[in-house]
Amino acid sequence: MTESPRSLSTRIAITVLITALLLTAAMTAGLAMGSSGSGLSTVWQTLFGDGGNSTAGAIIWRLRLPRVLLAAMVGAALSLGGLVFQALLKNPLAEPYILGISGGAAIGAITGIILGLSRIPGVGITAFAGSLATLTLILFISSGRTILVKDALLLSGVMVNAFCSAVIMFLISITQDSRLHNILFWLMGDLSASRIEHAGMLATILLPCFAVVFIYSNRMNLLQLGSEMAASMGVPVRRVILTLLVITSLMVSATVSQCGLIGFVGLVIPHLLRLIVGPDHRVLVPGCILGGGAYMVVCDLLSRVLPPQGEMPGGVITAMIGAPLFIILLRRSKP
Repeated sequence: MTESPRSLSTRIAITVLITALLLTAAMTAGLAMGSSGSGLSTVWQTLFGDGGNSTAGAIIWRLRLPRVLLAAMVGAALSLGGLVFQALLKNPLAEPYILGISGGAAIGAITGIILGLSRIPGVGITAFAGSLATLTLILFISSGRTILVKDALLLSGVMVNAFCSAVIMFLISITQDSRLHNILFWLMGDLSASRIEHAGMLATILLPCFAVVFIYSNRMNLLQLGSEMAASMGVPVRRVILTLLVITSLMVSATVSQCGLIGFVGLVIPHLLRLIVGPDHRVLVPGCILGGGAYMVVCDLLSRVLPPQGEMPGGVITAMIGAPLFIILLRRSKP
C-alpha cells in the first residue's frame, strides 16, 4: 500500500521534531555537565547573555561547545553510514566499523600522521584514500560478476576489518614518532582535542553528504525490493550503489581523521529507529542524522563524567553498548 505524501510528510516532521528535541537536550547536558560544573543557567548566560562567569564561559566556548558539536556530527555520520550499508546489504548487522571501512580510514589517517601531513586536509585525504582502498578490496573479494553479494560482502568486511586492525598495530609498533604518543587513545575514539574549526571543517564535508543520502533515500527503499525490481522501476542500480558507497566512505573517513575509531554507532541507532518508525528510509535518514548525533553526544558526556579522574575514550562507551546489541542481533538473525 502506497503512503500518501501528506502522511509521509507528517511522519518525517514528527520524527525530526522528536529527534531534534533529543539532540537539543543532549547538547545542553553536554554543555552544562563536566568536571568543573556549570549548570543550565551558566550555559544560558554564556550562549545568549553577557557571557556569565569568565572562567565558565571560556570552558563552555573553547572546550565543551566544539566537543559537543563534533560529537553530534560524528554520531550523525556514523549512524547514517550504518543505515546506508544496512540498506545496500539488506543486513541489520552491517555498519562501517564492522565492515572494515573505519579500519581502512584509520590506516590512511595514521599513514598521513607518519608522513607529517596536517590533519585537514592532509590526514583527511589519506583517511579517505584508505577507506576507498578498503571498500574496493572488500568488493573485489566478495563480488565476482555482481556488484553486491549480501553475505559474502559482510563476511569479507569482517575479515578485512581484522586485517586492518593488525596493520594498525604493526604501524604503531614500528613508529617512534612523538606525534603518535596518544595514538591508542585516539584509535578508541577521542574527542578531547576538539576545536571549533575542526567542527566547522567537518560540517562542510558532512552536510552535503547528508543531503545526497536523503535525495537517494527513496531509491534505497526501492533497492530493498531487489536489484532487478529496482532497475525495472527506473533506478540506475549500479550508479546508486557506487554513489552511496563512496559518500559513506567519505563521511566515515572524515570522522576517523578527526576522532579515531568509534564503533557500533551505525549499528545501534538505525536498528532502534527502524523498530520505532519503520523501514522507510525517507523517515530513517533524518532520524539517523539527528538521533545519531544525540546518541554520540550522550556517549561522549558519559566518557567525561563516569571516570572519577580524567576521562575515557568515547569509543569505549559506544562499544560497551553496541557489542552486546551486535550479539543479540546475531543470535536473532540465525535461521
